[in-house]
Amino acid sequence: MAMTLRLTEEDTQALRARADAEGRSMQEVALQAVRDYVETTSRREFLDRVLDSELPRYAEALERLGQ
Repeated sequence: MAMTLRLTEEDTQALRARADAEGRSMQEVALQAVRDYVETTSRREFLDRVLDSELPRYAEALERLGQ
């Protein structure tokens, strides 16, 4: 699916500089940034869910360790 990404002139210049430095197209750099963001956010959300469900189970032990 195609989409339009509107960037400020400053963002466009930064993206162009990064793409030039890596020898890649601006599209490749932007696409990798989106993929990295989605992956990082997904992992963080998963970790938050695990901690929310498991931390209360060990709260007493963790409190004793902190004393």
